Amino acid sequence: MAAQTEVKLLNKQQAIAELKRLAKAMAEADIAYHRNDTPEISDAEYDTLKKRNEEIEALFPSLKRRDSPSDKVGAPVSSGFSKVKHAVAMMSLGNAFTDEDVADFDVRIRKFLNTSDDQLLEYTAEPKIDGLSLSLRYETGKLVQAATRGDGEVGENVTANALTLGDIPAEITGAPEILEVRGEVYMSHVDFTKLNDNQILNDSKPFANPRNAAAGSLRQLDSEITKSRPLHFFAYALGEVSEVLADTQSGLIQRLSELGFSTNPLMQICESPKDLIKHYAKIERDRATLGYDIDGVVYKVNDLALQSRLGFRTNTPRWAIAHKFPAELAQTIIEDIEIQVGRTGALSPVARLKPVTVGGVVVSNATLHNEDYIAGRDSFGKPIRDGRDIRIGDWVTVYRAGDVIPKIKDVDLSRRKINSQLYVFPSICPECGSDAIREEGEAVARCTGGLICPAQAVEKLKHFVSKAAFDIDGLGAKQIETFYMDQWVKAPADIFTLNDRIGSGNLQQLQNFEGWGAKSAQKLFDAIKSKEHISLNRLIFALGIRHVGESSALTLARHYGSWDTFNEAMENARDHNGPDWDSLNAIDGVGGVMAATLVDYFHESKTRAALQNLVKHLQIIDVAAPTIEGSKVGGKIVVFTGTLEKMTRAEAKAKAESLGAKVSGSVSAKTDIVVAGPGAGSKRKKAEDLGVKVLSEDEWLALIG
Repeated sequence: MAAQTEVKLLNKQQAIAELKRLAKAMAEADIAYHRNDTPEISDAEYDTLKKRNEEIEALFPSLKRRDSPSDKVGAPVSSGFSKVKHAVAMMSLGNAFTDEDVADFDVRIRKFLNTSDDQLLEYTAEPKIDGLSLSLRYETGKLVQAATRGDGEVGENVTANALTLGDIPAEITGAPEILEVRGEVYMSHVDFTKLNDNQILNDSKPFANPRNAAAGSLRQLDSEITKSRPLHFFAYALGEVSEVLADTQSGLIQRLSELGFSTNPLMQICESPKDLIKHYAKIERDRATLGYDIDGVVYKVNDLALQSRLGFRTNTPRWAIAHKFPAELAQTIIEDIEIQVGRTGALSPVARLKPVTVGGVVVSNATLHNEDYIAGRDSFGKPIRDGRDIRIGDWVTVYRAGDVIPKIKDVDLSRRKINSQLYVFPSICPECGSDAIREEGEAVARCTGGLICPAQAVEKLKHFVSKAAFDIDGLGAKQIETFYMDQWVKAPADIFTLNDRIGSGNLQQLQNFEGWGAKSAQKLFDAIKSKEHISLNRLIFALGIRHVGESSALTLARHYGSWDTFNEAMENARDHNGPDWDSLNAIDGVGGVMAATLVDYFHESKTRAALQNLVKHLQIIDVAAPTIEGSKVGGKIVVFTGTLEKMTRAEAKAKAESLGAKVSGSVSAKTDIVVAGPGAGSKRKKAEDLGVKVLSEDEWLALIG
């Protein structure tokens, strides 16, 4: 993973982009974890995203998004269950990861309450169960509703399923008129093993861990399936109540136990951060013997009146915090290192391990990130693991980050074989045999095969037919996936021979397949035929060469003019020297990285063969450099913002570029003109702050004549 810019070094535009990325990543993670019960990232990775988001919001409070993850709990409910609005919101907990974090928690509470350091302040400390949060509502002693957390405000109605759990009483005596009991549904290690054994016997997919098994079992639409699963419930808190049950958290737990609920026997009252940490260490030490999964210890202010005074932040209580455990560890041997090629061409190394159980899950693979990580250094060249490299045959310590994703923590050099050899990272793509090149400043090596690499083929083909590339009507991402799966289109040239192979009159005809008819099939073939005439800049962009965007493709096309000239120049510059190499690097807007990527792309023999096969089907239209003589905007950087009323944004951009202007998407000190239509916002303001000339659409049209 590439190193991220430190939060304190971010500028405003970078902060906006990063907050957008974090909001999207965390929303996807929330849905995967809370709604689908199939987490895609580890708790530790999620916590890292959350912390980074909070730090950026603290540094740029005015940039906080409406959909900020810091204001959210859980995920929206699934459409498979009826919705339940919680009378009292089900909050999440803030996290502590170090002893210093725990001490800070105590300091914040004392400061809020204006309590001196020597005044007694009691806390409770209990294991944090790794399961599914559940709220049970009793009215006149009868269970009338059970709901999952959902997004904290609205959960899923799983009453029928909850009634099948032996730890959840259907009726209780001596309870208030209204009583909402909250706790965690979980599965023991023994029951989890038995369940997975049965899943395998029945040819069903086994569960990854007890938490997923518990959540998936409780959220079954058929309550009979839930009934067949060995689920348990620990009670630890209240929602809405019609009368007070106790004065303290410890008293509340005792009262819930008396009412017939299972409560955790490891809860203890502590009088200082030192006592909290001591109990945390004891629970951590006994963790493996508990028989169920926990991922930390929860601390709460014991006095319920003080809890009420402390209240809540947006979605977390001030009076409680979760002290997370570091990921569990285990030792095993690396049997092999394999390279996987991603859809962007990135080469990702994976350690194949002698299977070992870590945190209740059998681990046989672990990510090795990249070449530097294997060699024992980070992306800045600094040593990690004290510089110890990783080799096939090594004994390693494996941990599961956040108890989900296996990673390697360290290497035991005392057990390394004498004949052990350094791992040499491949310079050839294992999928297609093309060169794998690591660009300067990049953490990963990438396959240069592009269009001819099977691992990248579908994504490259989707890009090839995208709107700014060939833009073939009726041939979009969905059709490309289908045609690739049916082996009709494996390379771009195949698109232009589709009519010859699956058109009318062939043994296999597109018109006979589901979703197609004679008219729609012919319409597609006609659309493909119309795109056999393509401008040079669109063709260059369509190739999907790394670092070459739409604007760069136009710059290159204008410089070289024709395909033959461009193609010959790339071939002549293959050794990164000579007149054509110097000419390429001298183009305004083409840097050393882009130049190297271009040339390396063209020197691959398989790629060149694929390109030659493609251009046989095309009439490539030359692109002339814009005549800027007499142009009032030639060489100027222009930004369009707001709504243009007399031309489309694409038309405005094309016109400006035809007059020799450079169109940018962002405003900077280098910007010469900002054309602002109705609704122009931050870009116009930034232009005014920087003293950049701002024109209306009419003024722009008058300027360019």
